[in-house]
Amino acid sequence: MAQPAKGPATAPCSTPPVHTEDAVTSVHPVDEKLHLSRLVPAALQHIAAMYAGVVTPPLIIGQACGLDIAARTRLIAASLLIAGIATVLQTIGVKGLVGNRLPFVNAASSAGIAPILAIAETNDKGHQLPAIYGAVMVAGAFCLALGPFFGRLLRFFPPLVTGVVITLIGVTLMPVPVGWAQGGDKTAADFGAMRHLALAGFTLAVILLIQRFGKGFVKQIALLFGLLIGTLAAIPFGMADFSGLKSAPVAALPTPFAFGAPEFQPAAILSLCIVMLVLMTESSAGMLALGEICDRRADGRTITHGLRTDGLATLFGPVFGGFPTSAFAQNVGVVSLTRVRSRYVVAVAGAVLLVLGAFPVLGAVVSLVPMPVLGGAGIVLFGSIAVSGIRTLSEAGLDDSSNIILVAVALGAGIIPLAAPTFYADFPAWAQTVLGSGISAGALVAVLLNLFFHHLGTRSRQPAPALKSS
Repeated sequence: MAQPAKGPATAPCSTPPVHTEDAVTSVHPVDEKLHLSRLVPAALQHIAAMYAGVVTPPLIIGQACGLDIAARTRLIAASLLIAGIATVLQTIGVKGLVGNRLPFVNAASSAGIAPILAIAETNDKGHQLPAIYGAVMVAGAFCLALGPFFGRLLRFFPPLVTGVVITLIGVTLMPVPVGWAQGGDKTAADFGAMRHLALAGFTLAVILLIQRFGKGFVKQIALLFGLLIGTLAAIPFGMADFSGLKSAPVAALPTPFAFGAPEFQPAAILSLCIVMLVLMTESSAGMLALGEICDRRADGRTITHGLRTDGLATLFGPVFGGFPTSAFAQNVGVVSLTRVRSRYVVAVAGAVLLVLGAFPVLGAVVSLVPMPVLGGAGIVLFGSIAVSGIRTLSEAGLDDSSNIILVAVALGAGIIPLAAPTFYADFPAWAQTVLGSGISAGALVAVLLNLFFHHLGTRSRQPAPALKSS
């Protein structure tokens, strides 16, 4: 009788330390709430990585639509606000409804810029943004409807297709920073003047030097340093105009449909729905990559909830001035690099974006960066997008001759609008909108050729390769 009594007597002495240790280690790194000393710097890194990408779409689109500084400021504020809301919703989520609850950043994607510019070119002034926003809203609804079934379609978007599209995003957008480097306004007498080119070259040199000699966090925000130093260098030469700061309100929320009620044009809608398919593929790939990085595998439900957030942000974003919303791959890289996997870090970064969007004066600061400075930085930004696409293509099995033909023809179709802008001039208006964007044209050709070479009359390939590319 004495022996059995010993067992229970010793058990309580040994279990408390084990229980305490389990309690300490039971919180998954994704759900860890960090101390402010770690939380704030980690959140700042995410903001630094995403900020240039968040403000790029409204800057380019606003310039293309002929908006003045005040209107561009409103677009930037709206982009920041929507990015903040979408990122907080994605990371914190509503359990069982929306949000993948991973350290995942959502914001306006650069992939939509080229098709949006094509829509702007085929519409008269005053109808450009309404047509764009109508198409974006339908693309958001399309994402919401397709999200639950999207996993079955991923086999049609292998690295061959996504790599072509991402490469074309970078390549077809390259004329934008080149135009900025020349001064931005083609009608100006000094467009292409040497002083503009010198300032753009100086900005590019600053970014390259920081990348070469910078360390840690400074190296990560080389783009922002380039914009800041380039702007400061422009001031003594009278190339920086800060008068717009006086007219920008300090704090204000975006006005619903400030640029007009949405217009729904079939060709514009088709173009952006094609882009939305690419963005959904990119988001799915990002979620799977993050799942592996964070040791929390992204299953079908996680991807569905994540895409639902993308769809909601894209559907309702245009009400305030937003554009197609998707994952930011650079922030996936930040998580991988820093190994800080807490979703609350990214949630704080999203909250900061939301606050920045509520203060238009901060957006005005960005919109007042001289065009040549933006041009120098834009060459790096859009060039890096093309490099990302090339990296994806390297996983696509280009030792296969049919894959080489697929990529060659799709890239050729995507570069036609860039090499010969009037090539589709005699086509119907709807065809000009779809094919006039190199991204839409290249994506269409890549998908059709992928079907032709790898699906029709052959055994379907597994969707895994498409999911692995990010």
